Amino acid sequence: MYVNGEIVKRKDAVHINDVRDLILHIVADAPPPNWVKVEHPRSIEKVVALLIPGILPSTLALPPFPTSATANPNVPLSIPLPAESHTPIPFIASTYSHACPTRAPGDQTRMYSVLSEFFQCQVTPQEKAKRQAQRATQRAFDSTPALYMLTLKEMIENEYPVPSYMADVFEKGPGWIETPQVSEESLLLLPADKLESKIYAIDCEMCLTEDGKELTRICIIDYESGIVVYDKLVKPPKPVTDYMTKWSGITESLLASATTSVAEVQAQIMPILAPKDGPTSILIGHSLESDLRALRICHPRCIDTAVIYHHPRGRPLKPGLAWLTKKWLNREIQTRGDSGHDPEEDARACIDLLRAKLRYGPSYGEYKTDFESIYERMGRASGRGGPGSVRSVVVDHGNPGVMHGSKASSNVPCTSDEEVLNGLLQAIPAHEFAFGRFTGVADALGWLTPKTTAGETPVITPAEPSPIVLASAQATLNNQLVTLYASLPARTALIIFTGHSDPRRMASLNARKSAFESAIRGGKKAEEIDKADWWTASDGRELEEEVEKAKRGLLFLGVK
Repeated sequence: MYVNGEIVKRKDAVHINDVRDLILHIVADAPPPNWVKVEHPRSIEKVVALLIPGILPSTLALPPFPTSATANPNVPLSIPLPAESHTPIPFIASTYSHACPTRAPGDQTRMYSVLSEFFQCQVTPQEKAKRQAQRATQRAFDSTPALYMLTLKEMIENEYPVPSYMADVFEKGPGWIETPQVSEESLLLLPADKLESKIYAIDCEMCLTEDGKELTRICIIDYESGIVVYDKLVKPPKPVTDYMTKWSGITESLLASATTSVAEVQAQIMPILAPKDGPTSILIGHSLESDLRALRICHPRCIDTAVIYHHPRGRPLKPGLAWLTKKWLNREIQTRGDSGHDPEEDARACIDLLRAKLRYGPSYGEYKTDFESIYERMGRASGRGGPGSVRSVVVDHGNPGVMHGSKASSNVPCTSDEEVLNGLLQAIPAHEFAFGRFTGVADALGWLTPKTTAGETPVITPAEPSPIVLASAQATLNNQLVTLYASLPARTALIIFTGHSDPRRMASLNARKSAFESAIRGGKKAEEIDKADWWTASDGRELEEEVEKAKRGLLFLGVK
């Protein structure tokens, strides 16, 4: 199955995008890969792909990845039989003959998202030509900001608080209000000079209370005039537990003078959002859903600079406002260090980003415009009964429907590996492609702990997992894989990949690096920083080594 002659020619191991393209070759219309040979791919009726971080070479009694310059670390390794290896996950050893080394995406100091790499693919030459033709007909210099308003689907995908008159998808809690719906009849009665919607940029700052994030400041700027029409400090309903000054710019002394409540803010800004003598205003902001949630307002007309501008690595990642402003406006914002953000500065940045979009056209600020979700590619494939014949499903932790599974035919949100197993068992019969993720072993290894932030002391040596907890998680995973495999119909390809290795030391070092660089940017001199917190050339070399280790993974290919 593996073509070792081609694999040894590679500069590094099989990439995650190679695994993705193999699946697209079987399920859709991608060309055959050169590193593995699949005979009669159309005879494979279903593909199930499982991402299972935490399965290591040592788990299967395999030797560690070769480090000698004379050994090739990319060639598939023969897996010892369960009786010979005493592996805690015998299903792998009894089902697959080889483990193929893989490499996660990233650069020298970071590992990128395995999920993003797996779920995004290049469009076909035919689709690329079609898109180029569509772009050529776009109004490249359209001066209407409304062109960039979020659709209802985009609002739902980005978890906006959607007004009930648009769709019954958001449950309003106590204290929530909606911008009133404007009737078509009332708009017809307006004079011509009142028909155009006003546009306002909005930015909010939040602090933490025992109930979570609460609004502490709001700034609204008129898009046309650039005038600040509303700027108010807001008193949270409960005592502040964390002012989050580094981000919010709010301090205890600054907030001490605040007397306005969120309810009063709602009443004061509603005439701005819904003027009596005109249509509903358009709001623009960066990740505007967060501001609306802080305000407890459902608003129908929104422009989001985190959506109309792209992250360089594509969806579902979103770009930061400071990065966008530096990249596309050539100016720096949020440079006050630990003093935090200025909401007026952020709101003006959103205005200028929209102006740039209008000036240079819809494709300005977009990356990977010739990329798409693998589900879009599968949906167009004509090899299995015509376009639309490949049904896909994502069964994953969290809410995959608003992330990597947004383009799939179906999504099954889960809160545990047990739910993932049950979701796959129910979904596979009705779908040609299914993706699932099991995280129990990675959790037992301590890989899923929250990332270290700049304000925390990095963990230098990751703690060893409890042998009892790890053994239990491995046994559970083995039983889940046995159950899943037994349910699969014949001619189903079961592809398992681990994605990466232990990321904790890499994350710890990156947190130290970020904390040091943040301190320097904030105006501190190296002499003012504890030497234990310095970032040195030696640390940089260790980080590069740990990144390479973390990128290593394993792939298992087989057909039932």
